[in-house]
Amino acid sequence: MRVRVPATSANLGPGFDALGLALELYDDVVVRVTDEAGLTVDVAGMGAASVPRNARHLVVKSMRATFKVLGGAPAGLEVVCANRIPHGRGLGSSAAAIVAGVVAARGLVVGGSERMDDAAVLAHAAELEGHPDNVAACVLGGLTIAWNDESGARAIKVPVSDALAPVAFVPGSSSSTKAARKLLPESVPHADAVANAARAALLVEALRSHPDDLLGATEDRLHQPYRAEAMPKTAALVAELRDAGIPAVVSGAGPSVLALTTTDSRDRAVTFARRGWSALPLDVDRKGAHLAPL
Repeated sequence: MRVRVPATSANLGPGFDALGLALELYDDVVVRVTDEAGLTVDVAGMGAASVPRNARHLVVKSMRATFKVLGGAPAGLEVVCANRIPHGRGLGSSAAAIVAGVVAARGLVVGGSERMDDAAVLAHAAELEGHPDNVAACVLGGLTIAWNDESGARAIKVPVSDALAPVAFVPGSSSSTKAARKLLPESVPHADAVANAARAALLVEALRSHPDDLLGATEDRLHQPYRAEAMPKTAALVAELRDAGIPAVVSGAGPSVLALTTTDSRDRAVTFARRGWSALPLDVDRKGAHLAPL
């Protein structure tokens, strides 16, 4: 079977660890069950020179973790990955790999879809990833609001304006999400928390039906200022775009930048691409992870 999973951008400015947006840039994973015991992993595209081709591959690890939940692990597996999502750039490559593995394993187990619905896929994938924002958007598509409660990770999908036409600015260098999290303080001023709560609420509505308010809605005080020193080129590009009136945020933990442009402003935003960066016009993916024809 073949699983297709979208790239995602988390946080979107003030929605730290809660908001995610799926984008039309996809990884494809083809899995074949074999009668003979063993594992074969083949990778093409992004990360092909660096990812492991054994049981440590993230898709394989996620599949095996899902088989433990559902049972029915096959004797052997052939896994072929066609990667288009850049690795270590803040576009959800790890979430995509995890979701692909979970969805593939569910599809290979008899009755898997009945025993693990999409809500359970999300919760299981979020447990493997460690946080639900990218995973939620990858599973459900579109704009998602994710949170954790006593039952695990949960999310809802929110309608997105048809006028939204984002641009991802992707640098040649990567960054570590774990390292970026270490830059965050243990506490923030109450005024900053209040400001972010208001902006996050406004952002959901702006993305849904008021794109003219996106510049103000994407202001952030909780994470981007604290990470700016470690990613000066990213911070500079965000500032340059915002000074020009273009709603721009750090994509996830960076170093990519996401401009939440519309069909009317996208072409202008693309002109801000600088040397060493790629400007990728990426429409919103509204389908999420799914099985695709071979």
